[in-house]
Amino acid sequence: MRIIDLHCYPGTQRWIDAQGPYPAELARYWKREWVAKSEDDVIAEFAQHDVQACLVALDLETTVATPPCDNDYVHGIWKRHPERILQCWGAVEPAKGEIAIRQVRHAVQELGFIGFHFHPIMQHFAVNDRRYYPLFEEIDALGAAVMIDVGTTGMGAGMPGGHGARIRHAHPGAIDDLAADFPDLKIIMAHPGWPWVEETTAVALHKGNVYWEMSGWAPKHFPGNLKTDIRGRLQDKIMFGSDYPSLPYERIFREWQELGYSDSVMEKVMYGNAERVLGL
Repeated sequence: MRIIDLHCYPGTQRWIDAQGPYPAELARYWKREWVAKSEDDVIAEFAQHDVQACLVALDLETTVATPPCDNDYVHGIWKRHPERILQCWGAVEPAKGEIAIRQVRHAVQELGFIGFHFHPIMQHFAVNDRRYYPLFEEIDALGAAVMIDVGTTGMGAGMPGGHGARIRHAHPGAIDDLAADFPDLKIIMAHPGWPWVEETTAVALHKGNVYWEMSGWAPKHFPGNLKTDIRGRLQDKIMFGSDYPSLPYERIFREWQELGYSDSVMEKVMYGNAERVLGL
């Protein structure tokens, strides 16, 4: 079965450095070392599990003052390894204003990216904040998609004040507003959306331009109603993502199989919906 992983980070030192103060806390959160891998080792891991990866850039420069794991960097990995890297999600900081808009044009028109990933908690903004609508207008006009984290995050978890981040920025209600205001914009919600899983489900069902990938969680821990909805009313909305390297592929694929879904549902989740919606 084809496997399209919509949510993979590069896993290299450049990516670790872009996270600023968070790697030590992430190691505690995930209960394992949070250290860099070589580019070749990352690609070998994708090959071992027969994954076609969509790489995700990371830009937190305005909130943690570290150089980003930027769009040109992930583009370089893609072009060096086209047999394993299928596409890239760019990263821009909405707070950078016109600079971010220029970066969007460069990523789509020159690098050929499918769209952009936003991390509202760590980028300290909500996607329904009208101050940043010119950025989404540009993305929409270019025909690019967006992937937006929903629900809480391990980034900053346990730190005093969450290192200034607010989990409410990633509430699904913000995506509901964005989808209503940009009905032609393809929106992929990233992660299961806890603690607002039912509200996230409602947005996915109500908004025809909103889809949902399940990265960052072990499948056995998906809430019960979500497990049921994936085989039923959400089966045409759900896509596969891992949040690589957060969880080992061995565990992720084993636990997806243990959920007991039919082959037809698994085909939609693992590749079919991404093919149909994003043209991958």
